[in-house]
This record gives sequence, C-alpha cells and structure tokens, in this order.
Amino acid sequence: MGAVTETSGPRLNLLIRGGTLVGEQGVWAADLGVRDGRIAAILAPGERVAAAEVLDAAGLHLLPGLVDQHVHFNEPGRTHWEGFETGSRAAAAGGVTTVIEMPLNSHPPTTTAEALELKQTTVAGKAVVDYAFWGGLVDDNVAALPALHAGGVVGVKAFMSHAGTDDYPYATDHVLFEGLKTVARLGTVLDLHAENDSLTRGYAEQLRAAGRIDRRAYAESRPPVAELEAIERGILLARQADPNARIHFVHVSIGDGARAVERARRDGQPVSLETCPHYLTLDEDRFAEIGPDAKCAPPIRPRDVVEDLWACVLEGLVDSFASDHSPCPPEDKSRGDQDIWLAWGGVSGVQTMLPLLLDEGVHNRGLPLPRLVRMASANPARIVGLWPRKGHLGLGADADIALVDLARTWTLEPNLLQTRHPVSPFIGYRFRGAVIQTLVRGVTVFRDGEIVAPPAHGQFLRPLPGPRAPPVVGHG
Repeated sequence: MGAVTETSGPRLNLLIRGGTLVGEQGVWAADLGVRDGRIAAILAPGERVAAAEVLDAAGLHLLPGLVDQHVHFNEPGRTHWEGFETGSRAAAAGGVTTVIEMPLNSHPPTTTAEALELKQTTVAGKAVVDYAFWGGLVDDNVAALPALHAGGVVGVKAFMSHAGTDDYPYATDHVLFEGLKTVARLGTVLDLHAENDSLTRGYAEQLRAAGRIDRRAYAESRPPVAELEAIERGILLARQADPNARIHFVHVSIGDGARAVERARRDGQPVSLETCPHYLTLDEDRFAEIGPDAKCAPPIRPRDVVEDLWACVLEGLVDSFASDHSPCPPEDKSRGDQDIWLAWGGVSGVQTMLPLLLDEGVHNRGLPLPRLVRMASANPARIVGLWPRKGHLGLGADADIALVDLARTWTLEPNLLQTRHPVSPFIGYRFRGAVIQTLVRGVTVFRDGEIVAPPAHGQFLRPLPGPRAPPVVGHG
C-alpha cells in the first residue's frame, strides 16, 4: 500500500491500480477507486487521483465478489456443523462476498418471524462477509410468509421431497400452490428443491431391501426422472397459481431440467435455475471412489449427464452458480464409509466454488469470464433482490471485489480450508486459478491465504426496494 499525491478529482479511500476488470459486458484494463465502501471511480490505467491507500493489482483480474445464494451455515442450533464465523471465513477465502443462508439445518428452522429474529440475533457480529437469509415454506406455515417477508428474508425455500432433517417437512403440492400465490402477492421468490418424493423414497426402500449399501445404490435411488418430473410439476403449479409467481430451482443437476426451465421462460414465466460446481466437476465414477464426502441430493450424475449439463451452461440456459455448501462433522460422513445410506448428504463447497469454475469452466471449457461473472455474481444478486448493490462493478455498487490470479496453480490441502471441518471431495484437486485477495465494501477480508478482517465486518442485508431485476440469460 502507498499514497498518491492529489492532482485531480475527489479523494478516494482506496485506489486499486493495474488490474483487469471483469464485468458482465466485457474485460478491460482500468483502475478502480473506492470511497466509503462503494465504487466511486473507474479510471483509465495510470490516471492520477488522490487516494489514502493504493493496492497494486498488476497481473490480477478484478471480479465482482461472488454472491452465493445457497449456503447452509446451520446457525443457530447446529453451529457445530459450521456456523457463520467459520462459514463466512471460507466464503471470503473463495472470493464470495455475500452469502444467502438457507432456512434449514439450523434449529429452529427459519419458518416463523420468531425464528428469523432469533437467527438475526444469534448471527450478528460473527460474519466476515455480508449475508442475508431465506425463509422457509413447509407443510403448515403459509400464513407465516408475510411476516418472514417483512422481517427481511430474500424469499422462501421449499422441498418437494424429504429435506434430510425431520424438523423441516417437505411441502405438499397444496402447500406449494398456496405458497406460490402468497409469493406472487408479496413480490418475492420461491426457492425450490425439486425431486419427486415418492420416486426417491420408493427406490431407496427397494434398494435397501435388496441389501444394496454401496455408493452407486444411493445414486440409483434418485434417478434423473425424479428431478425432471418435480421441475415440470413446479413450473405447472407456479403457472396456474399466478403468472407472476417467481420460482427458482436450486442445484439442478440435469440438462433436461435446464431445458424445461428455458421452455417456461420463453412462455413468459418468471422462472430461473442454478447449478453447482460439484455437478459440473464430479461424476458417478468419482463419487464411487470418493464416497460420503461427495454424497448430496440430487446425487452426482454419470459423465454423459455432466457433459449435457455443461452444454446447457455454455448455451446460456443456466442462470446462476451456487455452492450449496452443506457441511457436517466428519463422523457424520465417515459413518457411511461402508453403508452409504448412513452418511449425511451435503458437499462443502463455498471456498472452492470460484476456483472450480475458473479451472473447469474458464480454462478447460472456454467459459468467458463475463459469463462467469454474470452467473456467479450478477444473476444471483438479481434473483435475491440485491442487484446492483451487489454482484456489480459499477459506480455506486458496494466495493465487493475478488482479485484473482488466473494462471496460479495450487493444490487443495485440508489445512487450507477455512471451514469448521476440513472435509471436501476436492482434497488433492489441482486448480488453475486462485483467489489472491477479497474485499467486502472496500475492506480486505482475505489476503494471501489469511483472513485479515474481524468477524463483525459482515452486515445483514435486506432485498432492495422495488421490483427485482430479472436474471440475464443467453450469450449476450
């Protein structure tokens, strides 16, 4: 860091000099000025301006900090699984500057205004990145949705199959239909885990009765048809409930699911979807080798399904990326080493999301950097109502920035993980592309492998007032 003598323009708190900016519309050399936590100037390279501090970003790309719309930090109630302090540290280390916490796996789940208030109080002062919350739609709480909305949740999350914990019942079709009417009236969004409960439950019972405890049995119990049917049913329910009912499908693992969403979008429905890096990187053969650390729902798919999902990403049919970070204590994974049904289902991924997308997407698949920014930063912010404050390198936006070295190669070792438990299916993975530094509202929270901000730096976010900008899809 250094100082610059004033020659023109307003004084800046920080000048990031010598880097390459990446926005949705392109990549260009520019210097970035920050004042009071927001982007105050985008300058020609080398333009002289007064600044209290200067950050040399030569050789680095500046991305808007990632907005991870799907994390499980499990606080309160199951903080020993993760918690906001360690979870947000992992986010910062991965270039993620805003996280949206899911309503389940914490206890009590965020399905009432009282539970939301408890969560806000419990989490306050613990995060190093900014954060917001999803509320929950379960089998008996449609009447609670307006109060959750007034409390500041970005939307509500529902399951169409068993959620993995008994304290978060899945929503019946009747509850979904009534919930979608309420979502439309409130102008918010329904976040939907789409798997057919009858199919997944029936296949699991059949396979277990046959004595199947191997890893492939778990994948067989949740076939693509269970996901596709639920996606198509969710689209139908939303269309019939209210043409303005916004629905977002989480962790889509199949290309046919993306195409179903695209057809609905072309018919005018406000529908979107996300996928996760583990569905684009691992395949069923690797799952059979890795075991419980890669168990998740929907399951890791065969290689041909992975390639088809990549084709949808590259065709511009997928709105956003999310980590679905869902960790647990190591013993809850290892107990499934010999019987896959006994392992907790969830992948730890908030820290590795951006490195995986850089390595497998940008370097190996030719995913353009502006498209990565759109899908990992801008569109998630649009979906949860935080754009253009978040996910955007534009004047007035929060100075949330991930400084990335595209060429750096490194290997993930357990000691590099910032999560509470050093468990990941990507241990030993060699990456090309590394997060060097992360800024949240102009303050460095991660640099060169170390967390350098106090836990209290993160702020609670509410959706911005007014209609939400729709996600941008396609090649444009």
